Amino acid sequence: MAGRTRTLAQVYRHFGEVEAAKASPLYERVAVALSESDDALRAIEAAPARKRNPTLILAALHDLALAGRAPELAAAYAAADGDAAADAAIDTLLRMTDAIVAVATCRQPRPDETGRGAVLYPAIAEVARRAGAHQVGLIDVGCSAGLNLTVDRVGIRYGNGQSLGDPSSPVQVSASIVGDRALPTRALPEVVARVGIDVDPVDVTDADDARWLRACVWPDQPERIARLEAETALAASAPPLLLRGDAIELMRDAFAHVPADALPVVTTTWALSRFPLESRLRFLHRLDEEAAGRAVAWVPAEGVGVAPTIPTLGDRRASGHSIIGLALFDGPTLRTEAVGRCWSQGRLLSWLGDS
Repeated sequence: MAGRTRTLAQVYRHFGEVEAAKASPLYERVAVALSESDDALRAIEAAPARKRNPTLILAALHDLALAGRAPELAAAYAAADGDAAADAAIDTLLRMTDAIVAVATCRQPRPDETGRGAVLYPAIAEVARRAGAHQVGLIDVGCSAGLNLTVDRVGIRYGNGQSLGDPSSPVQVSASIVGDRALPTRALPEVVARVGIDVDPVDVTDADDARWLRACVWPDQPERIARLEAETALAASAPPLLLRGDAIELMRDAFAHVPADALPVVTTTWALSRFPLESRLRFLHRLDEEAAGRAVAWVPAEGVGVAPTIPTLGDRRASGHSIIGLALFDGPTLRTEAVGRCWSQGRLLSWLGDS
């Protein structure tokens, strides 16, 4: 095989044996089988180079299975039969190369964005309290499917016995608490606007988009699948306004959809790391510009040092956890604070602010 193909084989083997091994025995078996099949690797090479990664190709295969176009693969996934899934994946790749390449070319992997309300809810409630706001308009940057915009409509349970949100919601999320400091228990004010901005937003009311979200979850992770389906159904019951394009350029449009007597609260959850530093500073400047006429809040949950002006608490960059911050722009005044740390994208939380 050519050097390029060997490299692709190594990528798929590493994905199977290292990245998928503990979380998905099914994908471990499928990825290793693809790495050992010259024919499968040649089929994958029909996709553009940046679209050949295992996460995307496996999601494209899963999408075809969910759409009923690869019934043998769907049956193997449903049975959690790794050997059958490996054979069916290779067969599907060879028979439907063009279809898989088409899906992979027009789509991008969607990270697990569920459950972030456990981090966002107390932070949004706190910044609203500081601003004296009785209503808020949520603007989520890098929103993907806009699931963060349902933060006020979910129930949240914390490992220390505290709870927030709606205990009767069909979506219940949980987070473990690190440390002995309690979270603030105040409720979110009324949410009067929900706006998401993304270069490629996912419309949960569109069947193809909703299926793609589902396809990005590994088939043998039923708890993640159930959580995603509940959250997408909740979002679809009151769809947010989705703006497609550059977040900095669209910020003014987003703010225009927040009533004048409501506090705009911009949220970013692991979104700014995709921006170069210069763009992060422009993002901050745009928030400052919008604050010329009214108070504006920003709630980031980002890696250490990623969110400009948010204190790092002396933590090292790339330390494996993220900082939960609050920023309140009020005319010429900017107040920032780090109110917590979180791990595993909000599954573990340490609250540091006043409660």
